[in-house]
Amino acid sequence: MAIQKVNSGTAYLLWCLSFFGISGIQRLYTGNIGLGIVYLFTFGFCWIGQFIDLFLIPGMVEKRNLYLKGLSGTQEPNFNPSITLNIGDIPQLKALNTAEPYESPGKTPMQKLLKAAKSEGGQLSMAQAAMYTELEPDALKKLLNEAENAGYAQIGNDPNTGAIRYFFDI
Repeated sequence: MAIQKVNSGTAYLLWCLSFFGISGIQRLYTGNIGLGIVYLFTFGFCWIGQFIDLFLIPGMVEKRNLYLKGLSGTQEPNFNPSITLNIGDIPQLKALNTAEPYESPGKTPMQKLLKAAKSEGGQLSMAQAAMYTELEPDALKKLLNEAENAGYAQIGNDPNTGAIRYFFDI
């Protein structure tokens, strides 16, 4: 099924009918029925709106064509081969391409700790917690105590090595 498209050239020709006292036909053509009827009875808002439409027609045509494309259910790829994308240029894409998780600025140490626990399967050693949160030992101990008091973590021992681990319910 072919998609009916509206054309900028046709819209401009219909706009020219305003020189003969018929304003707003370009609005009707691009699917703006309400404003098109208002333009018909007000001579395009005393020709001011009609003049503004001279610059708005390309956008109205594009919007109408997108609407018609959506109605038909077809999606044409919008691919421009002259545009190249470097993953390193966009921080979010770079983060997906690296082993280190992307940390957005403004994360609290507790958020960093919980995210680290999730990425480590729910358990962290002191060294892992320090690495992810970048906190000094005293501040890290205080943070881990806060996590335990809040019910986020429990202190236990690794079954194989006996080392102290913080187990998170994530």
